[in-house]
Amino acid sequence: MRALARVVALAALVLAAPAHAACRQALALGLDVSGSVDMWEYRLQLDGLAGALLDPEVQAAFLLYPETPVRLMVYEWSAQTHQRVVIGWRDIAGPADLLAVAQVLQGTRSVPVNNPSTAIGAAMAYGAAELQTQADCWRMTLDISGDGPSNVGRHPRLVEPRETGRVVINGLVIGPDGPSNTTKNRHNVKSLMGYYQSYVIRGPGAFVVAALDYEDFAEAMRRKLIRELQPAAVSRNPAGAGRSVDIADLVGPVPFDPAQ
Repeated sequence: MRALARVVALAALVLAAPAHAACRQALALGLDVSGSVDMWEYRLQLDGLAGALLDPEVQAAFLLYPETPVRLMVYEWSAQTHQRVVIGWRDIAGPADLLAVAQVLQGTRSVPVNNPSTAIGAAMAYGAAELQTQADCWRMTLDISGDGPSNVGRHPRLVEPRETGRVVINGLVIGPDGPSNTTKNRHNVKSLMGYYQSYVIRGPGAFVVAALDYEDFAEAMRRKLIRELQPAAVSRNPAGAGRSVDIADLVGPVPFDPAQ
């Protein structure tokens, strides 16, 4: 009788335990298509992301725990009301899923944008709202890529915690000038990293990575995906407030203009 009672009690505990999440991480990638991004840079972003998704290390990070897959979506953003979904929410359960996503990205063409301004606050709010629909995932991560500060709509610092919830927001900043202007780009990237660090990224373990220019986007995206898909986020901030910065080969202080 005692043995039976123990079995019944154990069964009750198992039945009462909460169900596991359907996925271990929901990941939304927001790509900048504002007026500062020309057609060549647009292709470097989408093809660069496609290439990063096919990288062996990135694939290994996505497929580390196939029984609890990562769920991925990709969208473009520019003005306050311009956000376009390129890849809807999709479970990444195997290499075929990553290949399919990469092929869609490579085949995607830009659409005309009536207002090509840069609304980072709106892009953050949109991505966070999309992630809130994936609440069965253990972790929710938003990436905002961009080559300049916000210049219209809500300032990123005004996006409220109630909107982002438990979403961790990371950043990927891109130097807006080509490789022929390396010195200027290093200064621009440092300044933009300071802006993202102060106003955009948030949540435990949040971080910023840098692409010196659009030709460096694929490598920066590869580096970022490997880092944020790790089982546990790593932060250099003991308080976990989201102030970790990967500056690759950039050195020196990260200046920014608080008035921006």
